[in-house]
Amino acid sequence: MEKLPKIALPTIIIAIVLIILLAKSAVTIGSGEAGVLYKTFDNGVVTDAPPLGEGFHIVAPWNKVFVYEVRQQEILEKMNVLSSNGLDIKLEASIWFQPDFNSLGKLHQEKSEMYKERVLLPAIRSAARSVVGRYTPEQLYSSKRDAIQQEIFEETKNIVEDQYIQLNEVLVRDVTLPPTIKDAIERKLKQEQESLEYEFRLVTAAKEAEKVIIEAEGKAESNRILSASLTDKILQDKGIDATIKLSESPNTKVIVIGSGDSGMPLILGNQ
Repeated sequence: MEKLPKIALPTIIIAIVLIILLAKSAVTIGSGEAGVLYKTFDNGVVTDAPPLGEGFHIVAPWNKVFVYEVRQQEILEKMNVLSSNGLDIKLEASIWFQPDFNSLGKLHQEKSEMYKERVLLPAIRSAARSVVGRYTPEQLYSSKRDAIQQEIFEETKNIVEDQYIQLNEVLVRDVTLPPTIKDAIERKLKQEQESLEYEFRLVTAAKEAEKVIIEAEGKAESNRILSASLTDKILQDKGIDATIKLSESPNTKVIVIGSGDSGMPLILGNQ
């Protein structure tokens, strides 16, 4: 009985040490995450092997695991940029990105966990200033929003593609112009719209006038052809035919067959 405490104490100490070592050795990688292994006594960051995936892992207690989120992430960035004529423009953009999974070790070794602040944000700011500087405030406000968004995405992607960052999309959420410039652009756009409407009315009126002229010319040509084809003989024959039809009608007047100036029969009085 006297020896029991002497045996139990080392056992307890060993058990505690094992528990501590196990706690330090056990690493759980959550959903949408990956781990970069750092070997204290073996060349540091592991870059020649894939990162640790989701789930439970056992590592040597003297090594470390740096956990990164590898799902798509979003950064909302607000920037002040200059237009082509030097006016201050406020630009708000969303950046969708994620670290390159297979290059996570190199990203950690070269850029650290602050890769967003050190690489991604400076890249998006540089691209935005470069792109917006090629356009006027009017283009930024109206017609070129989609083009600007695509150009910022392409320029940013060119910057970060060899920085172990996967850029998925850049969305321009808002472009804010100085109030005086915005009001001037809106007035100009309204005037242009009114001018287009006036031009449309002029074109419509001109087409209507042209249609009336064409119809009148057609009628005049038709009358000319008809007049040229109606000789005195034809008119006389048509008059005789009409007289015959009148004589057969129960309401026929007194018809005197004669030869006046026109050579046509005369209709006189009631029967």
